[in-house]
Order: sequence, then structure tokens, then C-alpha cells
Amino acid sequence: MGIIFYLLHPNQLRSIIQWKVWHEPVHRRDPSKEAPTLRACFEHLNKTSRSFSAVIQELNPELLVPVCLFYLVLRGLDTIEDDMTIDIKEKEPLLREFDQYMEKDGWTFTKNGPNEKDRELLVHFDDVIAELKKIKKPYYDVIKDITIKMGNGMADYAKNAAFNEQGVATIKEYELYCHYVAGLVGDGLTRLFVEGNMANPKLLERPELTESMGQFLQKTNIIRDVHEDYLDKRRFWPKDIWSKHVETWDDLFKPENQRKALECSSEMVLNALKHTEECLFYMAAIKDQSVFNFVAIPQSMAIATLELVFRNPAIFNSHIKITKGDACQLMTESTQNLQVVCEVFRRYIRKIHKKNDPRDPNFVQISVQCGKIEQFIDTLFPRQDPKKLGESAKQKERGQPGMDPGEAFILGGMVLLTLFFISGLMIGTAWFFGARFDTLWKTDGVYWPSTEPGSAQPIDHKEL
Repeated sequence: MGIIFYLLHPNQLRSIIQWKVWHEPVHRRDPSKEAPTLRACFEHLNKTSRSFSAVIQELNPELLVPVCLFYLVLRGLDTIEDDMTIDIKEKEPLLREFDQYMEKDGWTFTKNGPNEKDRELLVHFDDVIAELKKIKKPYYDVIKDITIKMGNGMADYAKNAAFNEQGVATIKEYELYCHYVAGLVGDGLTRLFVEGNMANPKLLERPELTESMGQFLQKTNIIRDVHEDYLDKRRFWPKDIWSKHVETWDDLFKPENQRKALECSSEMVLNALKHTEECLFYMAAIKDQSVFNFVAIPQSMAIATLELVFRNPAIFNSHIKITKGDACQLMTESTQNLQVVCEVFRRYIRKIHKKNDPRDPNFVQISVQCGKIEQFIDTLFPRQDPKKLGESAKQKERGQPGMDPGEAFILGGMVLLTLFFISGLMIGTAWFFGARFDTLWKTDGVYWPSTEPGSAQPIDHKEL
């Protein structure tokens, strides 16, 4: 964005400067103490992920390398799955047996198409393999298990001709796809967090919380990227939803169907919003600040993105995203605590509720869901202090005034300020219309006769 934008939106520039100047990482990675292969892994991380690279490198040292390698392994899988130049006969076994390849010393893959943006990661995948052998076995076992599950899931979708030609058909298929590409990632990360004693072990007993974290992120991305996917001939919006509004998938992108398209996107947003409460509940179980930052930042970005795309016709003809200034503000807020993150969610939920259109078939459901989210946040962090409410109730029962000394002081101050303001207004009005207040203070005035020697004395009119 240009200089003019920031001149017109100074708050955006302020947020960027605040993040750049005042953000202090909880942990700092020290490249000087790393082996060449590990430094190479972080270089691959920087190249393959703009959004996750920074937060990964600020993680607790216990989890820094395992999470980095976990990301790179799954990115390698994804690079093979996304490459349409690889024949399915070669792609399927690669995906299903990727966990075996990552155990082979020196294994690399050079058959990606020249335009595949992350092909360099697989060309130098031997760096990742070398570092995988150095991490603790429990961490390695988690990475391997998720790699097996995700590889098989990707292979199933890659050879599914109906999916490749017609896209996602049902909501169940839609959520299964999100599970494979995001839910499994959340599962692996949660197990890593618990293994590193950075999260409450009870999370392992509530897999639906972990699943919602991944589903919420992936569904938000799918809604936002609908135009980009349309150009690539991919359909991730389930037919169960879009067929209620238009006859064919292409109809969504026709200008004359804008109202129907917006109503369809509203239903997609509603489907994503149902995960919000469980995402907040999940974050309450994180015990380490760096891990909290790692999980909270993407979630805050997601709710902001969801508000941006809600009833926004631009998603059907361009690729939109939140501004850099908004992103920096969200990162600043999301690296504090759960209460601040909840306020972020509350702020954007209210914006969604405000944009909700009564003519939309999903109006009532969206309004109800927004209300449920706010209500859930209030159960975590009540806006009114229960102790004060209890004291106020007792005072009412005893017939005592319910105002505390602080409130009384503020009220008294407001009364005095009001009196001063009104007095000043009256005096100013009188002066404006010609009143001479200066004569009141003259020592030789009529009202205040002077007693100083040599001053003019009043004339004594003797009796004639």
C-alpha cells in the first residue's frame, strides 16, 4: 500500500510501527548455536511460510525445532499433492509412503514442476530428514503418525475423480476435507504441546476442540479464496450449500447473481462461526505464553478475515485480505492473554452482526450465533464484577445507597464541572453583549472607592 493510504489511515501506520518497535518475542532463536542443516531448515521455513515463520521462531526452545520440522514435513506433502504435473500413478504412492521417505538418509525429490513455488524444499529435503533424526522420539512419533494420516487422506482425494471434476458435494465431505488438511495439523500440534508440557493434557480428551481450531482456520481460508480457486478450476464450497442459491457453480460469479452469491457466502460464514466457542475454549488450556501466541494469532486473523468476507461481493471477483495495519494490531493484541483475544473476537462478532442483512435467509441464524458467541465470552470474562453485583444487591436489601465512594467522587466532580461550564457560558454571553466586568476591579471605580493617598476622592456635595 502506498503512502497516500497511510496518510488517509494513520491508525494503520501506527499499528505497524507499534508492532515493529514494541513487540518483544517471548523467546529468541539463536542461529549461531544451530547446525548447518537446522539453519537450512529455518531458511526453508522462511521461504515457504510468510504467516507462520515468525511465530514458530518465537516458540519455546523445547518446541521450536519439532514444530518447525512438523510444518516442513507437511509442507513437503502438500507440495506433492498440489503439483498437477505429477501423474497420479506416481503421486499416490509418494503421498501414502511419505513417512517412509522421511526416514531415508539423503532422500530428496526433484520431479516437481518448475513453477511449483515450494519445490526447493523437496530438492533439499535431506536437511529436514537429518534434523528429524535428532529430535526426541515422542515428538518424532507424533510427526510420523500425522504424516501417515494426512498422506493417505491426500492420496484418497487426489485419485477421487468426482472430487477433482465436481468439487465437494456435501457438508460432510467439506468437513472431512478440512479435517485432512487442517484438523490433523491441529491434532499433531496439540500432542506436541502436551508432550512438551505447554498445554493442559485434558485437551487430548477433547479432540473436538482441536478439530475446531483447524476447521475454523481452513473454512475461513476457503471462503476467502473462492475466486482464486474458481480460476484454478477447484471447488471447495459444498454443493449442499451453493445449490440452495444458484443452479450452477459458475452462476455464483455472475454480477446479476450478486445477491444470491452473498446469501450463499453468508451461509458459509455461518458454518464457520459454529467453531468459534470451541476455539476460545481450546486457547484457555494453553499454559505457555509463546504457544498461546502461536495459536492465538492465526485465530484472531481468521475472525477478522471472516468479518472482512462477510457480505462482501469482492470475494467473487478478486482476492482480498486484511490490511497490514490490521494484521499488526491483531498480532499485538493476540500476544497478550485470553481476555484480550476474547475482546478481539467480540469486536469482530459485533461487526458481523452489524453487517447482517434482515433480507438474508440466514439472518436469524447468524444473529443467534453471534449472540451465543458473545454469551460464551461473557461466561469466561464477565463484563460486570460478580462481587460488586452481590454487594449492590445486599445494599438494596438494607435500603442503603448502592454508590461506592469512587462513583460519588466522580459524580461530584461532574456536577462541579457542569456548574463551572454553565457559569462560564453565562458570563461569556454577558461579555459578548457588552457587559463591562473590568470596572469591578478598578481601585478608583465607583463600586470600590480607593483609599490610597493621592487618589481621586469622591466629591462631597454640600447642602445648598
